[in-house]
Amino acid sequence: MFIPYLKSRLPWILFFLAALLLADLIIILDEGIEIEAASVLYMNFLLIAVFALFIFWRWRRETVFLREMSRLSDESLREWEELLPERPSGLERTTAELLTTASRAHREELAKLADAQYLEADYLAAWVHEAKAPMTAMKLILDEHRADPAMRRIAAEWLRLHLLIDRQLYISRMPTLAADFLPETASVRSLTAPEIRELAAWCLEKDVAVELEGDDLPVRTDVKWARFIIRQILTNAVKYSPVGGAITITADRSTDGNIRVQIEDEGPGIPLHDLPRIFEKGFTGGTGRIHNAATGLGLYLADTVALRLGIRLSAVSEQGRGTVLTLTFPKENEFDRIMGG
Repeated sequence: MFIPYLKSRLPWILFFLAALLLADLIIILDEGIEIEAASVLYMNFLLIAVFALFIFWRWRRETVFLREMSRLSDESLREWEELLPERPSGLERTTAELLTTASRAHREELAKLADAQYLEADYLAAWVHEAKAPMTAMKLILDEHRADPAMRRIAAEWLRLHLLIDRQLYISRMPTLAADFLPETASVRSLTAPEIRELAAWCLEKDVAVELEGDDLPVRTDVKWARFIIRQILTNAVKYSPVGGAITITADRSTDGNIRVQIEDEGPGIPLHDLPRIFEKGFTGGTGRIHNAATGLGLYLADTVALRLGIRLSAVSEQGRGTVLTLTFPKENEFDRIMGG
């Protein structure tokens, strides 16, 4: 902080040095002034030393307020305003008043934005819940006429709409995701099988087979949110699978003891240059644009929730040869540590 202060007081320092140089020139050029060179040097040294002490004293005095202010950088907006240090001088008082006024205006704007977001979120959540009632009634009607081929096609479209509404409901819950955790020990098949049944109508429409392989291993996680992650990945797999294709879900244990669940499809694959960006929000990639089916949200949401649960998501793909999404679940002690932290 001392160097920036010196830079801010550079005009003072230059003025003092210029005045001292002018005084030395007058002494040297004026023949009526008889002073020895040693005395001139002594005077210069003394004045420079006194000026240096003065600058140091002013630095200590003028930066007390700034040093105390810098300690409040980690405080919340309200606490920061209340903990402003004493400001005896007029300039510091004016600075503090300006900061307080700006802080209050900023807080008021944030409160307005928060109110608007809460209102929008409440409206959206209410709309989703209202939409679920007619969706449930439609499902009952579709189940009653399951033998009708036309109804089977409608059931597949109903499923897409249901998945969109359900995903929106989860999105509305994501701001309070930390408070919604319920750690449980569940088997891999108890997480994957319900999601396969959920997508059954869509798989039947495309004649896509889903195969479960590997051991039914236990994982420590939040069942509801883990199923949400799997649902986003399976939805993508079905969406990009060719007619008559297959999706393989494999569970195994890695060498370091973590449970891995791999979901492999036979879709068009992901270009190598797109692969690092597939978990970015809004990224659709070349494959998504060609099929005109991507929203750029599914994998982003899956990755966002996975990070909160301590699940590592990774992808391996080769264009024209399908994609493998791997979920690596933390070991039980790791999961409890992540949730506890």
